[in-house]
This record gives sequence, structure tokens and C-alpha cells, in this order.
Amino acid sequence: MKAKVVTIGDEILIGQIIDTNSVFITKQLIKIGIEVKKIVSIGDSKQEIFNTLKDSCDVFDLVILTGGLGPTNDDITKEAFCDFFEDKLVHNKDVLNHIENLFKKFNDNPINELNRAQSLLPSRATLIPNTFGTAAGMSMQKGRTLYISLPGVPFEMKPMMESFI
Repeated sequence: MKAKVVTIGDEILIGQIIDTNSVFITKQLIKIGIEVKKIVSIGDSKQEIFNTLKDSCDVFDLVILTGGLGPTNDDITKEAFCDFFEDKLVHNKDVLNHIENLFKKFNDNPINELNRAQSLLPSRATLIPNTFGTAAGMSMQKGRTLYISLPGVPFEMKPMMESFI
């Protein structure tokens, strides 16, 4: 099985943060016999994410992406998935409940629209729950390629990677 790891974020490309996610993901995949053939970092561009998804289709068996799932305007991975998979974003009730419960537990304020938007997932995506944060992961299949998208925050991504893969 051949895999590709993609880290998403302008902050990686400008040297503001160091990509540790690809190292962790690669080690996890090797443990279960999956060969990582390519690791790339791309910016917060919907077109760049779309092109990466497209260029990987039927070339790799597995593509794992991290980043771009948060509440800010540059977090556009889900929109790129919708374009690539010809799908639409819908609110996932489980994710919305999780976000509301986190806010009740750790914050006196009700969730705002930015946080509510984090419950949007492509309608055909399989949810990958995030126990430690508000950015849910997802997986979708096209051709022979399974795409998995996880948050870029390492302490959220690592347990999701360990439990889902």
C-alpha cells in the first residue's frame, strides 16, 4: 500500500512553525506496513488543496492531510474536499453536540458562528471524532484512493491518527 502525507498551512511554508505531523504520521503508517512515498507541504489555498487531491487520485492508496479544519477564514480544506468530491457541506449533529459540550465545560460563552461552522462536513464524509478539540476529521474515498483529513494541531491529530488508522 502506497501513501502520501500532506501538511496544509501557510505557517509551515513561511517557517513560522515546524512540521512535526508528517514525521508522526509516517512513523505510524510504517508500523502497520504502509509505505509512505511522498510528503508535501502546501499553503492555505483551496485550489492548491484541490489540485493535490486530484493529482493523488489513483496514484496513492492512502492520502493523509493535516491542517485547514479550524474556525478561521484560511481553514478551507473541507471546501476543497467538497469541490473535489462534488459534495456539499452539511452540519454534523454529533460534531455540533461535541463542540457545544466542550464550550459548556471550558467556556462560559455560548458557541459563536465560527465555532458552529466547524460542525460542517461534506455530506458523504465519514466522521473522525476529535476528543481534544473542535476540528473534526473526515475520510472520503475516490477511485482506489482513501483520503483522510485531520486537524493540524498535533495534540488533536495524534490521538485521532492512533485511533482511526
